[in-house]
Amino acid sequence: MTITNRQVAEHAFLLPLYEDDYYPDHVLDRGRAVLLRLCERIEAERPADLAALYRLTEGATEEFNALEAEFEAAGSEIETVAREEIGEAFWFIAQAYGFEDADGEELIAAREW
Repeated sequence: MTITNRQVAEHAFLLPLYEDDYYPDHVLDRGRAVLLRLCERIEAERPADLAALYRLTEGATEEFNALEAEFEAAGSEIETVAREEIGEAFWFIAQAYGFEDADGEELIAAREW
């Protein structure tokens, strides 16, 4: 599916992490794919309210939870800088799709990182 939201389609997700050698690009690529799949699901399912959005972000957050082992295997981890950047990506997505009242912590409430 092609993302139709221009703001999202043009956004460079996780860019600060790609610019830091501590974070392996191949794992960041998987994280970026998680974020893009979330956008695709939002566009396809069109959540009607924050509760529906939070259900979608919960699944994407759980996918990031699964990536933690890959970060560790590559000598990295989802630590403070990465945690904040990932959280900001979720918040950006919510804002871009019109969920201005989304709570940044609630978007990633299922996180284990």
